[in-house]
Amino acid sequence: MNLEENYIAISGDEKEDFFFDTYAFFEILKNNENYEKYISAGVVTTKLNLFELYLGVLREVGEQEAENVFDKYYPFVRDFDAEVIKEAAKLKKLINKRNVSMADCIGYVLAKQWGIKFLTGDKEFEDLENVEFVK
Repeated sequence: MNLEENYIAISGDEKEDFFFDTYAFFEILKNNENYEKYISAGVVTTKLNLFELYLGVLREVGEQEAENVFDKYYPFVRDFDAEVIKEAAKLKKLINKRNVSMADCIGYVLAKQWGIKFLTGDKEFEDLENVEFVK
C-alpha cells in the first residue's frame, strides 16, 4: 500500500504526517496544549479509531458534536489489508499483558508500514519504536 495514493493531507502544505490513535484525537478535542503542534499535522487514521472517537464524543457531548467530529475526520480514514490484520494480531499477542485495543494494534502496524509515527499518549505504547508519545 502506497501512502501517497491513500493519504489526503489536511492542507496542501508539506506537513509531517502522523497516525492519530483515538487518544490523540481526544487530547486535541480537549485542547491539551501538548497536542497543539499536531493540530496542523497530516492526519491518518482508520474507521476503527473513528468508531471509538464517535462513541466517546456521543457519550460525553452528544450526537450533534459526534457528527461534527466524524465529518471532520472521516476524509483521513485509510483502509488496511489482510496482512495488517495478521501483523496486528501478532503484535497484540506479543504485548498481550499491556491491554491494548485491536484498533491501536492495527493503527500501530499501519503507521510502521507507511513510515509515519503513531501519535498517542497511551502509556502502553510509550516504550515502543515509531511512537510519538505525548501526554
